[in-house]
Order: sequence, then structure tokens, then C-alpha cells
Amino acid sequence: MSHIVPETTELSPEEVIEHLRAVRSRIVEVAPLSRDQREAALQHLRNHPKSVVEASINVIGVLDNVSEAIGQPLDDVRQLQDDTIRWEAVADEARAFLKGIEGANLMRRHRLTVIATQAYTIGTQLAKDPAKAVLVPHVEEVKRLKGLSRRGKKAEPASAPSVESP
Repeated sequence: MSHIVPETTELSPEEVIEHLRAVRSRIVEVAPLSRDQREAALQHLRNHPKSVVEASINVIGVLDNVSEAIGQPLDDVRQLQDDTIRWEAVADEARAFLKGIEGANLMRRHRLTVIATQAYTIGTQLAKDPAKAVLVPHVEEVKRLKGLSRRGKKAEPASAPSVESP
């Protein structure tokens, strides 16, 4: 088993997407399921606990007749069982990776919100100075959007005044 040595250069979001797509293209069995398909499969699994499945697999090895009747050699079934366990580890790692990405991005959004709040607060104070009146429409737009968001309405960008034709 080879170990990947992490590179020291940071990847851009676009590079990460490119790598993820490259990896996905090399995995034969990537099968997104519809909601109904997923629920049906999960329901079937709920009715067949792992312990029951494992004990049932052992039945295949007792007599060749069982393997012949289901059309599955024991070695193939054991390989499928092993693949399932190993791919569950991949899924766990992918979920942890996704949670890490989501957490980092949440912190970026939080930092951005703090900066934006500071900008609005400072801009509001500076806009009181007639020499800095250029800030007034920007501060008023933020105030309008904040009011809309408090009421639960979808904030829409301010539309440009319409010009009537003569």
C-alpha cells in the first residue's frame, strides 16, 4: 500500500474540484441514488442487520449446493463483503473531509460577516460627514437589505430608476 506524501502548496478550490472529479472518474461504482432508491435500500438493510447477513453468508460455505443455488461462489461473496467494508472506510473518510471543508468555509463566512459588519458600522459613522457623502447610498442600501431580511422577505438588489420614453 503506497502512502501519499502531502504537498506543501495549498490547493485552490478549483484544483480540489478537478482532483475530486479525476478520482471520481477512476471509481467504477459511483452510483448516485434517487431519494426513493436510497430509502428502499436503507429499509431493506434495516430489515437485515449485519449480524444476520454475516451469519447467512456463512451458510454459503457449508455446502456447495447453497453456492450453486444462489449462483455465487463463496470467494466472490467474501470479496464483496471485504469491498463493502473497505468502501465504508472511504465513505467515512470522505464525510470527515466534507465536514472539514464545510467547517472551514463556515469560518470564512463568519470572518467575512464580521468584516462586513465592521465596514457597515464604520461607513455609517463616516457617512455623517458631508465630505464623505459618497457613502450614503451604500449605507442606505445595506440598511434597506437588512430591513428586508428581518421581515423574512427575499432581499432583492435595488433596481435602477426606469427612464420613461417621451
